[in-house]
Amino acid sequence: MSAWFHSLRGRITLVTVSVAVLAVLITGLVSAQLVRQSTITEGRAQLAAQAQLLSRLPAATNLASLRERVRLALGDTRVAVVGPQGRVSGPGAAFVSAADVTTLLAGDPVSQTEGRTGKTMLVEGRPTASGSAIVLVRSLGNLETATAATVRRVFLALAIGVLVAIVAGTLLARWLTRPLVATVETARRMAAGERGLVMEAHQPTEVAAVAEALATLDRALSTSEGRQREFLLSISHELRTPLTAVRGYGEAMVDGLIREGDIASVGATLVTETERLDRFVADLLELARLEADDFAVVRQRVDVALILEQTADAWRGRAATLDVTVKAIPGSPGLAMETDAQRVRQLIDGLVENALRVSPAGSTVSIAARAFGTGVVIEVRDGGPGLSSEDLAVAFERGALQARYRDIRAVGTGLGLSIAARLVSRLGGSIAAGNAPGGGAVFAVSLPAA
Repeated sequence: MSAWFHSLRGRITLVTVSVAVLAVLITGLVSAQLVRQSTITEGRAQLAAQAQLLSRLPAATNLASLRERVRLALGDTRVAVVGPQGRVSGPGAAFVSAADVTTLLAGDPVSQTEGRTGKTMLVEGRPTASGSAIVLVRSLGNLETATAATVRRVFLALAIGVLVAIVAGTLLARWLTRPLVATVETARRMAAGERGLVMEAHQPTEVAAVAEALATLDRALSTSEGRQREFLLSISHELRTPLTAVRGYGEAMVDGLIREGDIASVGATLVTETERLDRFVADLLELARLEADDFAVVRQRVDVALILEQTADAWRGRAATLDVTVKAIPGSPGLAMETDAQRVRQLIDGLVENALRVSPAGSTVSIAARAFGTGVVIEVRDGGPGLSSEDLAVAFERGALQARYRDIRAVGTGLGLSIAARLVSRLGGSIAAGNAPGGGAVFAVSLPAA
């Protein structure tokens, strides 16, 4: 029961019923007061009309005749006759005051409410042409008794209205929450791994907006999971190649198929393939660290020119074996920023490694820096074929370029640019890929000065 009250359906029903009950109570109280007032007004009007009629009769002072006429017309009304000398007689005399007598003998009508002997009476008096007066007295209690019956009928009708409101509120709550419940069920199915779910149409605007957001999320998850599958397939393929080589040579050694003179070359091959495996594992671990909440950034003042020169010096030996030139273009003197020097070096190293992989012999890889606003832009340009518009759209997605070019040219693990993008984000900057005017791809890293 508690769960029902805390549900949207329960609250809508509760609010609907509460509003209906409150409206019924207010309507009932106002209606009862209006009915009572209307009944009193109508009863007074009847009494006044009868008094006026009787005052015009020739035998207006004949008490017995008057009582009979009133009994026939109004039933529960008492009559009093005021003589010319002020004497009051008849069953209603107790409710005629001296002030009333004075007013009537002066030729003025009397219309008021008198309370005597624990009763409240309506008093209507009219003077006659002979100098006397006729007074009719009617109990207010009798009128209210008739009013009570009418009020009971009103409240019965209102109670029926409350029951209808309860039923209508329950059905309304069920109708309003049905699409939301269906949306929740769809979200649970998505959480369980189902994809490509169809959302219910013809929903309220707000629920339709939630359903559309879920549909967008469903499409995004399908796309992301598809890319993850492709990435894992790519990684599996790349891991299987060195593992196959290692296993093949290991089995050959166990079977004694490796000649003594080939041991050195076989060992070199095993080392090379093991290094490839180590590089895959290192890149995967680096991605995991970048996704961790406790990833540390130690900020200090960094001389940009110095870090560019150090990077270029570190890669010149490797570049020489590929007949590629690495040069640093430090930009304006004294260019500096406050950031994590080790992470910036890691970032540039990754971009330079990627650049060397695609640069042909005789080309140049350049590392340049320049001030931009209050920050610094570091650009790494390679001498390779550049990037197509399709490449630029997916350049920083895990394994996208690796999967596209692994059968065409030398590729890495497919994680380098993804790691660079995540690392730049952790440093508070941004990275963009493009093509240099003279050919080759260029990766621009924008970092804040502080």
